[in-house]
Amino acid sequence: MTFSWTQHRFSGGALALDVANSVILRFDAERRIDRYADPVAVRDFATAANRFSAEKELFGMLEPVTPENHDAFLNLREATDRHFRAGVLGASTGEDLADLLDAASVIIRRHKAKTARTPLDAATARSALTLATFNEPERLKICPNCQWLFLDRSRNRSRTWCDMTVCGNRVKANRHYQRQKKELTA
Repeated sequence: MTFSWTQHRFSGGALALDVANSVILRFDAERRIDRYADPVAVRDFATAANRFSAEKELFGMLEPVTPENHDAFLNLREATDRHFRAGVLGASTGEDLADLLDAASVIIRRHKAKTARTPLDAATARSALTLATFNEPERLKICPNCQWLFLDRSRNRSRTWCDMTVCGNRVKANRHYQRQKKELTA
């Protein structure tokens, strides 16, 4: 399956959340799609993040994850999803936080030297650690349509969907369809 990294794929509001959201339909075993199963997709994600990530100014130009760091990067992605999802659901544990810190520290230790470009895995670790100390955890939400994690940066904290133009429209269109269907059968 081919796909492209569009602006919608960066609706999380933080690089760490965009990385965590790279698993589509995470909790549907039959339809689950891991966008990082394809090494080309991981490489292309870094390029797209340079364009679309909300945190692109924080990390500078990103470079792809090297093959030897791929497993540690996936471990960070899963620890990020578990920790922040549990926090939104009110089920956060010290173990989830410890797993996130462990996963981030493995990556940070591998990237001691400064380079002209920031490795995607190092930037993701920094993003996750920054988000873990975020002083407004109520702004972290889960989209009721696609189940992606996102940071609600709206002034009044009223954002409902990860992306209004995609998930919001789908939900509203479905509600309209159901109303029309009900009126026709009544």
